[in-house]
Amino acid sequence: MSTIEFTLPDQDGQSVSRTDFEGDRLIVFFYPKAMTPGCTTEACDFRDNYDELLEAGYKVVGVSPDSPELNTRFREKEGLPFPLLSDVDHSFAESLGAWGIKTNYGKEYEGLIRSTFIIGPDGGLKHEYRNVKATGHVSRLTKDLLG
Repeated sequence: MSTIEFTLPDQDGQSVSRTDFEGDRLIVFFYPKAMTPGCTTEACDFRDNYDELLEAGYKVVGVSPDSPELNTRFREKEGLPFPLLSDVDHSFAESLGAWGIKTNYGKEYEGLIRSTFIIGPDGGLKHEYRNVKATGHVSRLTKDLLG
């Protein structure tokens, strides 16, 4: 398995790379749109379980196609303790298969597919959760990862 690589701006416009987490286990969750009900639910679930995940040796980052400015507002409004990265051209999402055809109310369109990836200390992909639901996902994830 090849290593997962990315360099994206965080909510403050600072570049964040996978190598910044070298030696750490990293949870990367992709959310479609900041400040929407489902994404708020999911991000707040990660927030509420953040300390437990950190204690177990996992760091967390959220990724969306939103601008750093919108991610700043989202992070501040919801008190999110982890970085929110902007994948505006969705190239990182595409590289992991988290961008594609979605269906909403019978209409097909291209967009971000809510997904979570666990990257190991060596940068390799360890687990993937694709097309997840916003509600209950973090609970299932923590159960899988923490036992």
